[in-house]
Formats: sequence, structure tokens, C-alpha cells
Amino acid sequence: MLVSLVLLLLGALAAVVTPRLMAQAEWPEREPVVALWVWQCVVAGVLLSFGLSMTFSAAAAWQAVRGQVFAHAPHSVVDAYALGAYGPWSAVMAVLLALGGIWSAAMLTREIRRAQVRRSRRRAELLVRSPLMPGEEPGNSRLVVLEGERPDAWWLPGAAPQLVITTTALERLKGRQLDAVLAHEQGHAQARHDWLLHCSAALANGFPQVPVFAAFRDEMHRLVELAADDVASRRFGRLTIALALVELNEDRGVFGPCPTPDAELPLRVNRLLSPVERLTAGRRLRLTAAAALVPVVPLLVAFVPGLSALG
Repeated sequence: MLVSLVLLLLGALAAVVTPRLMAQAEWPEREPVVALWVWQCVVAGVLLSFGLSMTFSAAAAWQAVRGQVFAHAPHSVVDAYALGAYGPWSAVMAVLLALGGIWSAAMLTREIRRAQVRRSRRRAELLVRSPLMPGEEPGNSRLVVLEGERPDAWWLPGAAPQLVITTTALERLKGRQLDAVLAHEQGHAQARHDWLLHCSAALANGFPQVPVFAAFRDEMHRLVELAADDVASRRFGRLTIALALVELNEDRGVFGPCPTPDAELPLRVNRLLSPVERLTAGRRLRLTAAAALVPVVPLLVAFVPGLSALG
């Protein structure tokens, strides 16, 4: 039972401390891909801690579960975990954590279904606004051009992903700016950023009081855009993608003095026009390796008593 408590406290500590540490750090804007990896590893570590805590609590509370978890383990290993020390509290903890897991799965399922509904609705709207020509198969074209007075471009994910762009955007984007916008949206598609957004939204909506999940959602929205900006800037230059962002968004008032829902756009443009030096390859490697160790910590906590007993 002590292992269950340690795992629970470890997950709670990571959930509280990580958002503060990441908010104080300056390197995520310089290395958004590494920051995305760090966030994923931390959240995976938190979920793994809670999942293992639930498993050991259930094993302590119910003999049937204990028989499954320690089916082939020697008695010395089972005794090392002191599973019978806390009696009824084990069952309470196991049930609460199990309910949390079920709720997380339900929120993720709801988020995926909502995304599918939104995607289907947008595809239906595309067929209305851009009907198929005779003999044309739906989903054949990766680029869809819509008549529209507002400059806009977005990537529509799915089995047959498409880039949708309005005629006004085509008129405004000059030279290689259209290619830069296409590269930006392809960066989202290749990295499957839509799945990151779905998972982070599901966790944040399911557990709004947990700091790490709310910060995870907010940072995913910000970092995926920075990462896609970097993909486009490496191919077509920072100035090109910065000018494309300005052309697509200057009529929305996002560059004015009043705050708007797209307040991150001016910061993205400033970041592109005033680049800072990237982290060294060695530091990027160290950050990546350190983040990969975060989910390993709860595994070590879970298995060390058993391995010590075997030793």
C-alpha cells in the first residue's frame, strides 16, 4: 500500500510543479518540438503514476485482483509490497482512481466524436460551397479553393486531408507566401497535431481543477503553431511565413491594441521577425532524454520493491 501512496503523491507533485517550471522557462519558444515532447512525457508520467497506484490499491483491496497482478510472483515479492496494511482505504483509493480513468476515457471519446462531427460538417459545407465537377471523386483534390471575402486557410484532417483556402487569400498571398502557408499546414498534418489537441482538450475538460492538464491544453495550442511556423520558415524563410500570417489576419484586428481570441498571432510574427538562437544540439538531447525518463520514474517506484525482494 505504501507504493500506491508514493505513486499517487508522485503524480500529484508532477501535476502541480510542472506547469510552474514550464511557465518560468524561456527555452520552449526556441524549441517548440522539444517542449511538445516534454509535455507529453510529463502527462504520460502523471497518468502512469495514477494508473499504477490504482493497480496496487486494487491488489491490496481484493484478493482476486492480487491474484492476477502477482499471478507468477514468489511470496517474498508479494510480501515486499505489504498489500494488506491499509485495509478499506485501499478499496476507496482504487475505486476513485478507476472512476478517474473511466472519466478520462469518456472525455477522450467525447472529444474525438465531437471532432468527427465538426469535420463531417465542414466537409459537407465544402461540398456546398465548392461542388464536385462531373466525374470528380470526393476527396481527390488535396487543395480546395473557396469563394470568400475573408482571407483564410486551414487544414482539414482526416482519411483524405485537404488544404482549404479562400480566393481572397490567394489574391493576398504573394510569391512563395502560399507555399509557406501550405508548408505550415502540412507540418500540422505530418506531426498529427490534431491528436495532441484532442487528448489535451479531453483531459482539461474532464479535470479542469488539475493544473497540469489545463496547462497542457493551453501549451499544446500554442506550441503546435510555433512548431508549424518553424517547419515553414526552414523551407521558405521566416520573413515569408511572417508576411503570410499578416496578410491572412490583418483584417481581424489581431494586431491592434485590444486583446482578441487570436492574441498569440502578433507574438508569433514577432518571434519570426526577431529570431533567437536555437539551443545547442547537446542541450536539446539532454532535455529530450530527461523528459523520456519522467514516465520511467513511476515504473521504478512500482518495481523496485519486487526486484529488491528477488535480490
